[in-house]
Amino acid sequence: MKKLQTITKENGRYFLTDLIRDEVNFWNTEQSRGEQPPSIQKPAPPDSRIIKLPDRSTWSIPPCDVLAAIANRESHRRFTAASLSLDELAFLLWATQGVRQIIHEAAVLRTVPSAGCRHPFETYLAVLRVDGLESGIYRYLPIDHSLVLERNIENLPAHLAAATRGQGFTGKAAVTFIWTVIPTRTEWRYAEASYKVIALDAGHVCQNLYISCEAIGAGTCAIAAYNQELTDNLLGVDGKEEFSIYISPVGKVDRR
Repeated sequence: MKKLQTITKENGRYFLTDLIRDEVNFWNTEQSRGEQPPSIQKPAPPDSRIIKLPDRSTWSIPPCDVLAAIANRESHRRFTAASLSLDELAFLLWATQGVRQIIHEAAVLRTVPSAGCRHPFETYLAVLRVDGLESGIYRYLPIDHSLVLERNIENLPAHLAAATRGQGFTGKAAVTFIWTVIPTRTEWRYAEASYKVIALDAGHVCQNLYISCEAIGAGTCAIAAYNQELTDNLLGVDGKEEFSIYISPVGKVDRR
């Protein structure tokens, strides 16, 4: 067992405040020093299998009353055996990390807000039941509105349950969204003041998933309790420069 790092309520709460902003030398950030910003999208490995997602103009997504969607938003841990369509998955991905406009190499406007327009997240998908996709771990390429197949995992439901500390409903969802963070994207602009805003940004993303699930008869449940090492290993990330930060399984729900 790893030794627990020393943390107190005082220093834990400190990072929820904005006091650290007064200590950061913003004239000495990587951005201020003229260094190149980190890539806005993690590249796909060479010779990867790329799946182009349906374009927004072709989706078969029903209209959604935003007032009803907000009023009905709740966490769901029981899902039906129904699959998601590729249209529905494309819609959820667009709603949570879709690109609206690329301004320049350091600024991309998306469907969710992000401090300084840095968008430090990558979206991984543990796919179990999505029409047209084999089971496996995929990653969303928002600039291309495509998926890259990262790896096939034998007995993926069991791996998901283990990675989420026995929360077995993750292995019964149609697809589980797993967001990783690449801190350098935000640190490039905000240095030590990055960590509070990264946490805030993660909330923006997952709330959009909750609301957009209402449009397609699906539900989700945000998960912050997971095994860091098992989850990072499942995705194939290094756990230092990129690591998992938030999980949310999605599936169709029986609203009766």
